Amino acid sequence: MTWWVTLSAGMGVLLLLLLLGVPIFVTFLALNVIGVLVLIGPSGFGMFANSIYSTGTFAELAAIPLFILMGELLFRSGAMEVVLDSMDRLIGRIRGRQYVLCVVLSGVLGALSGAAMAVAGMLARTLYPTMIQRGYDSRLSAGAILGGASLSPIIPPSVLAIVIATLAKVSTGKMLIAGIVPGILLSLLFLLYIMFRLARDPSLAPQLSDEQLDPKTRGSLLKAFFQIVPVGFIFFMVMGLIMLGIATPTESAAAGVFAAVLLAWYYGGLSFSMLKTSLLSAASMAGLLLIIMASAGMFSQLVTFSGTVQALGRFVIELDLAPLLMLLIMLLVPFVLFMFLDQISLLMVLIPIYQPILNVYEFDSIWFWTLVLVITTLGGISPPFGYTLFAFKSAAKEMSLNDVFRAAWPFVGIIICGIALLIAFPEVVLFLPELSIGAE
Repeated sequence: MTWWVTLSAGMGVLLLLLLLGVPIFVTFLALNVIGVLVLIGPSGFGMFANSIYSTGTFAELAAIPLFILMGELLFRSGAMEVVLDSMDRLIGRIRGRQYVLCVVLSGVLGALSGAAMAVAGMLARTLYPTMIQRGYDSRLSAGAILGGASLSPIIPPSVLAIVIATLAKVSTGKMLIAGIVPGILLSLLFLLYIMFRLARDPSLAPQLSDEQLDPKTRGSLLKAFFQIVPVGFIFFMVMGLIMLGIATPTESAAAGVFAAVLLAWYYGGLSFSMLKTSLLSAASMAGLLLIIMASAGMFSQLVTFSGTVQALGRFVIELDLAPLLMLLIMLLVPFVLFMFLDQISLLMVLIPIYQPILNVYEFDSIWFWTLVLVITTLGGISPPFGYTLFAFKSAAKEMSLNDVFRAAWPFVGIIICGIALLIAFPEVVLFLPELSIGAE
């Protein structure tokens, strides 16, 4: 059986099962069982069990359940509502302040939860109705929320970045740090676009005098500042310790959980029931994710065992495509597929296939996989199939799906411009990981 038949058959079965709605972990397990029987035979199940054990006991994966637990604690303790109110007051007296709040708060929530759909749904239920009530434009409001929420997979601590680093065998610390500057860059591009729209059409936001009538916009700035300072402490405990070389990603994740418990106590949301619910939810999510990753590890071994990886490398060399053209092709494939398929399951298929191509073209792995993280955000808000769009629509029922699509298009264009900048200037991604002290 030639390598392309093996690869096509495996990919076809995998995509078919996923599109039929079969659970991801069941899909990977079924594919692994079939692959072992076809390529190795019954004797290969010993390797299968060993692969699952080695992946499940990989030390750096301990960061995943800890980061998930940190997000659960922060959301369930009511800390996010305090952060929203404090940031609203701190932004100050500027026209269109709620648009700024959308983008900044989405970045904060994305960093703490790592889930674009969760951020879009939460802000559609909380911030979006307030913006409409105050007289903000519905489409630009929705677009700002969708754009900001789409940054969740990029801004650290990103569970998706840890998954990529583990499977691609690159530094987890550097992979996390690499998302900081691209996340800030895209946020600034979103804000520049919003300010440009406001300059051309001031009616997109209410007058400052009208907005100040809302009692939620008034209050002590000093109190708001002290309420939000602990969030900065969380970020330092997670990313600061990694960048300074004081802690590994797993150790910083544990420090983040400890800080999240302290923050819940500080905001008055700490209780036994909240801790129990957070632990159960995090254990369920992390357990499912680790099962998927263990199965994906075996899938990667089967792809290598079949000779597909080596043959694909030779095939790419024979194509002799220009590096830029190959890069665009490699980014276009996940962009299209991310609109239909789960991010993690797709990455687990692409990583073992892409790795030999990265080696042939000598693309920097941290740079390339950071580009792929940005591509995940693009697929999530690209009409007509972006999953983040439907998460927003399910919470903002008064807005038509067609209007949600129209709201998303400008921000899709901005992300594409951001990707072009990251391709043209790789140092934007790489300079911060290279400056970090001992990030591993």
